[in-house]
Amino acid sequence: MSVRWKLGVVAAVCAGGMFVESARGQAAPSKKAADAASQLTDTPVAPPNTEAVRLAGIAKDNSRHFGDDPDNPGPLATDLSPAIVPSAVGAAMRKVADWQLARSQPYFGVNDHKLLDGRIWTWSVLYSGFMAASASLGEGRYRDAMEEMGKAYHWELRSKLPSADDQSVAQTYLELYLLDRQPEMIAPTQTALDAVLAAPRVELGSNQKIAWWWCDALFMGPPVWARMYAATGEKKYITYLDQEWAKTSQLLYDPAAHLYARDATFIPKTEKNGQKVFWSRGEGWVMGGLARTLEYLPKDDPARAKYETQLKEMAAAVAKLQGPDGLWHAGMLDPKDYDQPEISGSALMTFGMAWGVNEGILDRKVYTPVIAKAWAGLLKHVYMDGRLGDIQQTGAEPAAFKPSASYTYGVGGFLLAGSEIRRMAEVKKGK
Repeated sequence: MSVRWKLGVVAAVCAGGMFVESARGQAAPSKKAADAASQLTDTPVAPPNTEAVRLAGIAKDNSRHFGDDPDNPGPLATDLSPAIVPSAVGAAMRKVADWQLARSQPYFGVNDHKLLDGRIWTWSVLYSGFMAASASLGEGRYRDAMEEMGKAYHWELRSKLPSADDQSVAQTYLELYLLDRQPEMIAPTQTALDAVLAAPRVELGSNQKIAWWWCDALFMGPPVWARMYAATGEKKYITYLDQEWAKTSQLLYDPAAHLYARDATFIPKTEKNGQKVFWSRGEGWVMGGLARTLEYLPKDDPARAKYETQLKEMAAAVAKLQGPDGLWHAGMLDPKDYDQPEISGSALMTFGMAWGVNEGILDRKVYTPVIAKAWAGLLKHVYMDGRLGDIQQTGAEPAAFKPSASYTYGVGGFLLAGSEIRRMAEVKKGK
């Protein structure tokens, strides 16, 4: 019985080699601590693996306007071309971006201090996608929407001593600052990052979590610190970035598989087929985080070569796992148990590879076919109205979802991928 068929039944019933040898000394969090962290930061932790919990999580995501998963999303798009040429890639980006902007813009700047706050990671990844799309397509309205969002929040983060998830919106604040150089755009973020620098640091082997204890954090936090360096020229932000990334890599990076465990609790876990648990969105977070960090990292940073090496290793690993449709399933090493591709992870991995090709880190001849196949696969999950489907709901591990499921962060990943693929196409044309 396929996951898609089972989901339909359930819906009907329920309607209503890098940095150091890999170390594993980080203590797994207690349930009480994990629950507290989730409540404070919206960082997903692995809940009890039951269907009721999964459905409750989807309902919560939908109520917070991250997206939805209707039973009838309408027909798939028939007007998109997979050709790697600027016009075709741009048309797909605009179709998805315009649909998402129309749905999401009413919630930019909303904060009811409970469920709705547009400064958390689910939104900030979308903002990064809009910024990339604006630059790639010359569409000022996407950037304008981001500037209005920043103004509505007074350029503030949602906490005074922010986790990586709560730092993530500052990627957009800082990119806007680097364009306009208005001090108010980064002042609250700089104050918050300086508070993090002044706070006690947690080292591996202690009974506390390190700062970036889950692999998603490598997309959320490090690009902020790299951009703050670009904005200020202060190396202290790069020093912190390098030190904390090294801890996370030492804890979670598998030197044999060249993939990341989502967090320390997943290191001993296996899929139904006995393989290790590597989550496609988690790998996408890291590959995307590598690209977005390297983009602003100093060329002479001592750790730069290590980040580039890790991007090369991960790209080679995920390319070998690419499916016949060009995409990756939620469980990287157990695609049979997750019988549909997962778009957010696929898009983020594609973005990381395309950026690597454009920057000369990855071999263009080797990876262009992988990227082109992935882009063609992604387009098959765009609906006629612009909805991007097959995006897993928020979580910490592979899970089932409806084909119609569409969430903000997956769209952000798609737009990031499109922007780099369009840049590849422009290079090909000799522009």
